[in-house]
Amino acid sequence: MKGNVFDLTVIFCGHSYKYELESVLKLFIPATRFSFVYDGENALSIDGDRIIAEKRVDKDAVYFSVLCFIGDSRESETKLVDKCDMPDDGGEFILSKLLFKAMCRITGIIPEWGVITGVRPVKRVNEMLSQGFSQSEIKTRLINDFYVSDNKADIALRTAYAQRDILKSTNEKAFDLYISIPFCPTRCSYCSFVSQSIEKASDQIGEYVKNLLVEIEYTANIIKRTGLILDTVYIGGGTPTTLSADMLRIVMTKISECFDMSHIREFTVEAGRADTITEDKLITIKDCGANRISINPQTLSDSVLKAIGRRHTVDDFYNSFFLARKVGFDMINTDLIAGLPTDTVDSFKRTINGIIELAPENITVHTLSVKRASNINLNSQLDVLKNPAGEMVEYATKTLSENGYSPYYLYRQKNMVGNLENIGWEKGGTQSLYNIYIMEESKTVIALGAGASTKLVDRNGKRLERIFNYKYAVDYNNNFDLMLKKKDEIERFYVNA
Repeated sequence: MKGNVFDLTVIFCGHSYKYELESVLKLFIPATRFSFVYDGENALSIDGDRIIAEKRVDKDAVYFSVLCFIGDSRESETKLVDKCDMPDDGGEFILSKLLFKAMCRITGIIPEWGVITGVRPVKRVNEMLSQGFSQSEIKTRLINDFYVSDNKADIALRTAYAQRDILKSTNEKAFDLYISIPFCPTRCSYCSFVSQSIEKASDQIGEYVKNLLVEIEYTANIIKRTGLILDTVYIGGGTPTTLSADMLRIVMTKISECFDMSHIREFTVEAGRADTITEDKLITIKDCGANRISINPQTLSDSVLKAIGRRHTVDDFYNSFFLARKVGFDMINTDLIAGLPTDTVDSFKRTINGIIELAPENITVHTLSVKRASNINLNSQLDVLKNPAGEMVEYATKTLSENGYSPYYLYRQKNMVGNLENIGWEKGGTQSLYNIYIMEESKTVIALGAGASTKLVDRNGKRLERIFNYKYAVDYNNNFDLMLKKKDEIERFYVNA
């Protein structure tokens, strides 16, 4: 190991459970690539930092073991399971828990979400609720079987209970519509999304919007033949307000012209960055039917904004927020990020306190996720192992709860600092329906534009398929006819459902 960079070999003996074991390792060693060897016979000949994960089947039992050789540390965990007691996954979860316990001892790190490595930990809780488990039974299982901390078990349960009535009330024919505007004024240093800075993509925007209008109309015609009912609309990015007011009006008007809007309960636009927000854009968004917007400062520290590459100030954010109130928006979300470069615990506390004083209806507290493609990681701007994000998130959870906010959706990302989470908080029953549905994968999402991913859920909720649009705007434009034909899969899916 050199600094934050690990040269680690993972050796699989008797199995190939790469995905889950790699996910567990990244709880302790984030934003790192590992080497993998599937030839267990050569395990003893490999030097350096290495992990040997073995599954050996004997006559009546299956033997699992994990041996970790990292630096000067040597740790091992073993478990013997009777063949008749073998789980359906073949023992992948058993090996994951053995690796987790060994890595906890080696690193001194105890991830609060335990061995839950997926994006949607609350989905597990919702599944247990649907099976009839009580709150106390679910919490016990999270702590004992998944090694989740008491605090995270509580927040997962609070979130799941906040979602119950909304998930139960979903019309089986309902779907959500997502529109991607993959452009931003500049690229933030922590970002690895497909969005492009306006300086590099200005020549693509006109063609992109033109193609997007065609995709909206083409897809709407397919939807009419399926009998699906539009429930929520979400325009995200990128930063949708990178578009001019005229372009925003054209896109939003096209949505209303092509889709049946008579049943929708929610229409959200991510206004996003203060350096893109103007009064005419806000008026346009409201006039075209949106009833929710996001205005996202990420921090109320000018020095941190500068460090992450944002070209706006804290005052710009305040001006945009008050302008949105003036225009008439009574449902505003603000995004914050814990663990940003140069941010401190005290500065983050001031951010939380300052946002609470504004009383937005929703506050989303993200934890920094260090992606390999982000400038932070590429330029080694951050020591992820010494980041104070955990203390920041703990303060946010405590303070928001004390001020009447409740968690209503929660998700995790790969390489999150401190292996923490993103939580959406709401006050007064103002949950974003779209955010709940997208996290729980309980409903079809038709997604249009570059980087958009359609998720098709059948009416029994048993089958899920994805349709991916081209990732970048230039590929979306250059291959538009081919991409458009992918939308025909929507009709085929529902004909065969």
